[in-house]
Amino acid sequence: MKNLQLLAISLALIFFSACSSKRVYEPENVVSSWDNQGSIQSPIVDVTSDVALLENRKVLTTTKTLDVQVDESYRLLATTDGWVISSTIDGKLKLQYTEDSNLVENFQLKKTIAGASVKDDILAVLFADNEMALYSISSKELLLREQGGDVIAVDSRIVNPYFMNDLVMFATLDGKIIILNSKLKKKLRTVIVSSEDNFNNVIYFNILDNKIIVATAYKILSMGKKEIREKYEIRNVANDGNNIFITTKQGDIVSLTSDLQLNAKLKFPFAHFLGLIVKDNKLYALEKEGYLIVAPTDLSNFEVYDVGIDKGFVFVSDETFFVNDEYISVE
Repeated sequence: MKNLQLLAISLALIFFSACSSKRVYEPENVVSSWDNQGSIQSPIVDVTSDVALLENRKVLTTTKTLDVQVDESYRLLATTDGWVISSTIDGKLKLQYTEDSNLVENFQLKKTIAGASVKDDILAVLFADNEMALYSISSKELLLREQGGDVIAVDSRIVNPYFMNDLVMFATLDGKIIILNSKLKKKLRTVIVSSEDNFNNVIYFNILDNKIIVATAYKILSMGKKEIREKYEIRNVANDGNNIFITTKQGDIVSLTSDLQLNAKLKFPFAHFLGLIVKDNKLYALEKEGYLIVAPTDLSNFEVYDVGIDKGFVFVSDETFFVNDEYISVE
């Protein structure tokens, strides 16, 4: 009995020691509460890389709320080329045109869809099994199919296919960029971003300074005349048209050139960043404990403001953080 009591005490000490060792970000100085925040019409119930779905089934984009209703059984995937794209778990995909509610296209693709994009008459689809496909919207014909590598677990921030003239760039679920030519109907190139076993999908894709910038949760790639990779444990990525900004799991805010050379870095011990906005030569980083960190883009100094957020889905637009049913504007 005595041994059991000692074991129970030991386990309790280990448990409380583990709990007490869990640290959170505590700023040394908070300037004040952030003024420009409030409530939105309906809570966020789902997010993708570039859109959010509200509880009232309307679509929140990076610039506005669309007057388009997503069906209850459908999950929002993207808004692209004037279309709202949604799908069911069994592969029904719907295109709803934002300027004409009567213009709807339906596809029966028969398996779960991870992401999709549209340009002109072409629908590009990334399936949950990492298969890529191109379809004609008018004829529903399959134009090209390409199978990606096996995946076990993915980060929820899945990047939709990206169109560049006749090229379609797929940000795969196993950490690659696969480039297809829609006119020639063939694969042109495969580029590896990172090679981790799990949660290795691409979470960021953009064009900066004539270079393709791609990130997974483990690495960032700059692809121009040459390929440059740097290892970071990445939470968020943004850019100001000249430089790249990332937040890391270690609580860092990092500024990089388009060639991934280090410009500057700020460290915030134990910070867990939820989102990042760069606007008008300032950087805004939203922290989980309810703080907004504001810095010039040269990261020469910073200020911390109290924003008092609740838990919930986080969506980041061009100038606003949305958390559950609240907004924090940087305007």
